[in-house]
Amino acid sequence: MKRLAVLFIFLAAFFGASPSQSQATQGSVLGIHILHPTEAEGASELLKSNDKGDWHYVTLPLSLDDLHKQDEWQTFLHFAKTNKLIPIVRLVTRFDNGVWKIPTKKDVIDEITFLSSLEWPVDEHYIIVFNEVNHDQEWGGKIDPPGYADMLRFTSDWAKSEDKNYQVLPAAMDLATPTNSSSLEAFAYFDQMRQAQPDIFSYIDFWNSHSYPNPGFSSPAQETGRKSISGFVTELSYLKDKTGKDYRTFITETGWMARGMTSGMLNNYYDYAAHHVWSDPRVVAVTPFVLQGDPGPFSGFTFIDKQGRPTPQYEAYQNVIRSDSSSATR
Repeated sequence: MKRLAVLFIFLAAFFGASPSQSQATQGSVLGIHILHPTEAEGASELLKSNDKGDWHYVTLPLSLDDLHKQDEWQTFLHFAKTNKLIPIVRLVTRFDNGVWKIPTKKDVIDEITFLSSLEWPVDEHYIIVFNEVNHDQEWGGKIDPPGYADMLRFTSDWAKSEDKNYQVLPAAMDLATPTNSSSLEAFAYFDQMRQAQPDIFSYIDFWNSHSYPNPGFSSPAQETGRKSISGFVTELSYLKDKTGKDYRTFITETGWMARGMTSGMLNNYYDYAAHHVWSDPRVVAVTPFVLQGDPGPFSGFTFIDKQGRPTPQYEAYQNVIRSDSSSATR
């Protein structure tokens, strides 16, 4: 049996089988968040700048409007395989009348079916079950932890039934938002999810965090606490306390808004983050937001401006990726 196993591994490598998670994550934790599959080439140019040949993670949304774009998505996934990009696909619905539509079970089935029809670059199919649902704008204009918990459970069950090795991540929360008429503080949201379904976190494979440098997306990288780039530490501690389980996490959004004094500190901030925060062994991947967000509301975060030129964000992050001594690699 042992000799047969060795032969199988050799043949899989020889014929170019997709890498497993253990193979793929031998590369860099550092990735990037993109908004469209067509941005894959730009992501690859940024992430491959150290010429190490590492695998890198790329987070991107899949909306209901993408379900007729199979060729575009398959082209992206083929490119990802050739260029060693590991997709993390965030499920979204459709933006209508100022809010994101609450998903129906049919919406979830349609999106999972679409993803299952595609050829992926790695064995693991990473999916995020919607986004920052502690804001009412992200969930049909209302705060509904029990409803989200139900949808998370359904999505996980349906994805696992597909036998495609889906790895389920929950919606990341806005860790800085307070409780008011349009939002709910993140840990209060988690508590209400658990009250509705005490075992809800058993339906996820990894944690998902939006650990931003708040307040104002401009705090130093050295800050700690739930509203800092180390916010995931507080979340993982909460999960350990409530479930007894040690989760690993993806940080699928983070980064600074380049304005005022913050612009001049980006090199320092990204370097510190890579070596002292994102190097935490519980962090699987970090995909700062966002590669191309200009023009638009995300222009302060963009790595590439509307003329297609690298911004200070791009240059600071690229310096970290190029560093051979970066501890944010596995």
